Amino acid sequence: MLRITQRTSREQPRSAARRRVSGGGTTQRRVQIAVRGARLFLYLVATMAASAPLLFSAPSSSASSAPSVAAAANGAIRGRVDIRRTATGIERRPGVADLGTPPGRLIPDLRRSVVYLDSAPRGAFEPTEGGRAVMDQRNETFVPHVLAITVGTTVDFPNSDKFYHNVFSLSKSKPFDLGRYATGSSRPVRFDRPGIVRVFCDIHSHMNAFILVFSHPFYALTDADGRYRIDNVPPGTYGVIAWNEGSPSEPKPVSVPDGGLAELDFTLR
Repeated sequence: MLRITQRTSREQPRSAARRRVSGGGTTQRRVQIAVRGARLFLYLVATMAASAPLLFSAPSSSASSAPSVAAAANGAIRGRVDIRRTATGIERRPGVADLGTPPGRLIPDLRRSVVYLDSAPRGAFEPTEGGRAVMDQRNETFVPHVLAITVGTTVDFPNSDKFYHNVFSLSKSKPFDLGRYATGSSRPVRFDRPGIVRVFCDIHSHMNAFILVFSHPFYALTDADGRYRIDNVPPGTYGVIAWNEGSPSEPKPVSVPDGGLAELDFTLR
């Protein structure tokens, strides 16, 4: 009995060790089962994503794009300005040369008008690069008598006469004085603000001209028959003004159709 008891006492630690080993194997099996379960879950998620792309992926261009709407096409405004009033120019001051044969002198076209939009469409006031224009001085006359430009334009004032000129302006939007300069010379002026600039010659008081400076391109100068045309006008309703020799008309409404043509005439009395 004593031997049996002793063997049993020696075998007790071995049984505890076996139990500990058995317990460790159970933990490993649990970990393996959890890993397999996670892999299965990821596989199911991937399978569902492949079968339902609208839920798990970004919408395709065909699914998200709305029906396209054609952009509106610009139209035009045209018409005629009828001048009913009598336009009179400034009388020429007599000079020493008038004692002999008077020199030839150009008569300014006082019936030329400028037609423009009173309210320009959106985006029309974006800054643009200014160009160049010319207002010549020939036979004691500014040519042309009326000049329409956009902001940023530089106007050259050449002297084509055989005597001195002195171009100046007292207009608020652009006062300047070019001083006296001889024939064959030219002096520039940059117009950087919108407005109406009245131009004179300090030597020849009868010389005068107008420069209309716009902050948008929607204007036109009439031809010899009083006709005008303003192109590239976005569709919409606008107020249009006809200007002649310092006198603007009241704004007249006009609707420009999509890609179409609007007619608008003026009578200035």
